Amino acid sequence: MIDYKALRDDIRRWGAELGFRQVAVADCDLSHAEPRLAEWLARGWHGDMDYMARHGVKRSRPAELVPGTLRVIVARLDYTPPSARESWAVIRDDVRAFISRYATGRDYHKVLRGRLQKLASHIEAAVGEYRYRVFTDSAPVMEVALAEKAGLGWRGKHTLLLNREGGSAFFLGEIYTDLPLPADAPQAEHCGSCRRCIDICPTQAIVAPYRLDARRCISYLTIELKGSIPEEFRPLIGNRVYGCDDCQLVCPWNRFAQVSAEDDFVVRNGLDDVALAELFAWDEAAFASRLAGSAIHRIGHERWLRNIAVGLGNARTTPEVLAALHSRASHPSALVREHVGWALARHAAAA
Repeated sequence: MIDYKALRDDIRRWGAELGFRQVAVADCDLSHAEPRLAEWLARGWHGDMDYMARHGVKRSRPAELVPGTLRVIVARLDYTPPSARESWAVIRDDVRAFISRYATGRDYHKVLRGRLQKLASHIEAAVGEYRYRVFTDSAPVMEVALAEKAGLGWRGKHTLLLNREGGSAFFLGEIYTDLPLPADAPQAEHCGSCRRCIDICPTQAIVAPYRLDARRCISYLTIELKGSIPEEFRPLIGNRVYGCDDCQLVCPWNRFAQVSAEDDFVVRNGLDDVALAELFAWDEAAFASRLAGSAIHRIGHERWLRNIAVGLGNARTTPEVLAALHSRASHPSALVREHVGWALARHAAAA
């Protein structure tokens, strides 16, 4: 007979050996979160992310997504890259490109999925064949709600998970399983009256505590949105060409964020501190080769240029900035040409 409490302890130990900072277990009752998800979708705050609504209640009912699921093993893996240039210093230097720090190294999907699969295999070696499925931000999973239930932290007012020992600078991954492991207890929330994340948001995407209109969020605009970035948001984006960390950078709990020990998350291609004009010069082949294995690769070269064109439009006028924009003024993509044209008009108006 399996001692499930002892197995849970073993799972935590195996997780730590695999590099996870924390591993815990949640039950599958997300009934408290389901109405909030339904309201968010009804308001259209998911924008073009149709996949958020595609699977109905499977997102909030794990046993309907993976039949037989009784528990969810939730793991967190720190991602803060060592030796990266200080984020605010880059954001304030308008001719440099700011890239969200989770994306400056290897694609976390691949790293996390591999580690979770190894953890699942450790469990199988101990208990024999069992039913499970591994997820890494790749299916309709309410990972923050599950991580809350597992006691890995609490939902901050910016809607990200916060942890007293790790801030919010970590990835989450899940193993859905039919093993009746003891569930861990949730933590209390520790945001209090703080609203720094709300006040700092460049586009005011956090419309109220715990309520995010993704259509206004710079991460959505530079990563998820496939078409034209609305003009009202372009000046507010500044030099943030892939994602936005402002709400995390200002959060007091991120004083405790841990630098990652993972070689996979070491900065690649100097993406922590690079000129916008330099990135804009990458042709499609250079983009593909340099960003292979990166989370950035999935947006494609066209949207990469779109984003950088906005950054260049917000930069101070220099010969390098203007030369970069003129070099793409006749780009084959209408999307790129539109954003380059907007950027050149900004500089002309400021002259």
